[in-house]
Amino acid sequence: MTGAKRKKKGMLWSKMHTPHCEDFKQWCRRRLPILEWAPHYNLKENLLPDTMSGIMLAVQQVTQGLAFAILSSVHPVFGLYGSLFPAIIYAIFGMGRHVATGTFALTSLISANAVERLVPLSSQNLTTQSNTSTLGLSDFELQRIGVAAAVSFLGGVIQVAMFALQLGRATFLLTEPVISAMTTGAATHVVTSQVKYLLGMKMPYISGPLGFFYIYACVFENIKSVRLEALLLSLLSIVVLVLVKELNEQFKRKIKVVLPVDLVLIIAASFACYCTNMEIKYGLEVVGHIPEGIPPPRAPPMNVLSAIITEAFGVALVGYVASLALAQGSAKKYKYSVDDNQEFLAHGLSNVIPSFFFCIPSAAAMGRTAGLYSTGAKTQVACLISCILVLIVIYSVGPLLSWLPMCVLASIIVVGLKGMLIQFRDLKKYWNVDKIDWGIWVSTYIFTICFAANVGLLFGVVCTLAIVIGRFPRAKTLSIKNMKEMELKVKTETDGETLQQVKIISINNPLVFLNAKKFHTDLMNIIQKENVSNQLLDDISKCEHNTLLNSLSNGNCNEEVSQPCPNEKSFLILDCSGVTFFDYSGVSMLVEVYNDCKSWSVDVSLAHCTASLIKAMKYCGNPDSEKPVSFDSVSAALSNIYSSKNLSKLSDHSEV
Repeated sequence: MTGAKRKKKGMLWSKMHTPHCEDFKQWCRRRLPILEWAPHYNLKENLLPDTMSGIMLAVQQVTQGLAFAILSSVHPVFGLYGSLFPAIIYAIFGMGRHVATGTFALTSLISANAVERLVPLSSQNLTTQSNTSTLGLSDFELQRIGVAAAVSFLGGVIQVAMFALQLGRATFLLTEPVISAMTTGAATHVVTSQVKYLLGMKMPYISGPLGFFYIYACVFENIKSVRLEALLLSLLSIVVLVLVKELNEQFKRKIKVVLPVDLVLIIAASFACYCTNMEIKYGLEVVGHIPEGIPPPRAPPMNVLSAIITEAFGVALVGYVASLALAQGSAKKYKYSVDDNQEFLAHGLSNVIPSFFFCIPSAAAMGRTAGLYSTGAKTQVACLISCILVLIVIYSVGPLLSWLPMCVLASIIVVGLKGMLIQFRDLKKYWNVDKIDWGIWVSTYIFTICFAANVGLLFGVVCTLAIVIGRFPRAKTLSIKNMKEMELKVKTETDGETLQQVKIISINNPLVFLNAKKFHTDLMNIIQKENVSNQLLDDISKCEHNTLLNSLSNGNCNEEVSQPCPNEKSFLILDCSGVTFFDYSGVSMLVEVYNDCKSWSVDVSLAHCTASLIKAMKYCGNPDSEKPVSFDSVSAALSNIYSSKNLSKLSDHSEV
């Protein structure tokens, strides 16, 4: 008997400690998302749109790679490498199907601070160009890309460490107003850094606190040194870019292929500069020699890591925040989920591995991601196709771009930031929804342009937390008197009959960024659970209690909720008497819940809404203008359901 017990115990122990093949497969799918979608890739439906999107994306990757390399104070060819390797890594590890990773203006600007500080322009005279060195570039250029690659390496290591610490769960602290203000402020910094190229001026590199204002002060002091030819060419380039892009956007439904105006402008400007010899005749600054091919990998210099910690943290945080916002927007638009923590791993590896191939820091860019939207991309195959075309440019076309004027590249950078700069229009929305969010946006933007993007981001998060902590103690949870009165009215009006398929849920906490995701997750779980038994309400008469959504912790919304298919239309009443205050994130989530329920044939009514909440919902997207959505009380909402659907039976008990 003892031997049998030992044998049984040994079998249980072996089962407990033997790794299951299925668990390993599940882990691989979770950490390598390409294994999830690649086997199910539909060649017939997706290959053509992905190919067209990949071609257009390659044009953007090449032009922005050259431009953002200049912004990062390194040789333009390294921007082409930065458009190739990070995109391949993200396609394997990333979850955003429409996220185009590569060179990014904000991370390039941050890494430029380290490059200019450690390898200043004044040291260029101490180095010489050697044909035996890597790509035939001077030691000065190699030292500069070494610092930029080190920033990329350390920034990626920080992102991977954040993945290991599961810090993706803390991303709910990054509210939409803070991200919008930070990216807008950083875009303003980028535009300011390009002023010297747009005007054809020779200016020293200026950075640090209040550097934004020092640059413009230097411009006005040296206004007489502006080259009229560069200014006219910059204005012409900006007008052409804006005009053609607007026409492409306006007629994108009528034309299948949009005009790649960036590529056309680069080819035309390079050809014109070569034919007229603008570099010598007018003194225009050009890109210069662009070597062919990709050099063998080399580790970034580790001796400078201690000197670039500040820039590395800036690249890790700013790049991740901007990329995550695009990934979440893509997931919301196309109805799939994104793991915030997995994105840390994807972007971390997209910075660490390419740093061994002379790449500058990378992240997802709004312009490229929007381009994938407009061209109908389906998966990351579009990004992989663009990588093939970028590789062709590196080995064949790159040297032909050596005559490209710098003012044209600066114009491409400025116009490419349009999507970030027009976020100023969000101020009206925030003012009408929540004036505190408006104040956070303005203050975060001011801190960003006065100091840096990472400083502005940190200020915005701290300011948001302080305001919410100060507001919550003043928040009412729920009025007992109103609840009892409501229950009495429901019992009186239902008059002992049965009200089928109606669920009443009371929200007894403010809706803010802290609990917006938790609110959405809990509500979707309730609806999903009820629809398993094909009805919203199983037994109304069994319990009379409040279903309260009172947790302030951030819920994990990474699991997709299966779409229910109810046989009959169901009804949901949300009692908003506990929503004593809210912010933009909370109102947006409430509108999203309404739209999700509507698509699942669940009629949603809102009770006890304040006038400010109704007004805010209109600015965030009016749920339904054809019929009333908000009611003064739960009983009024029930009466509306009763009268509209002519339900025959009402219950003595109503679940709240």
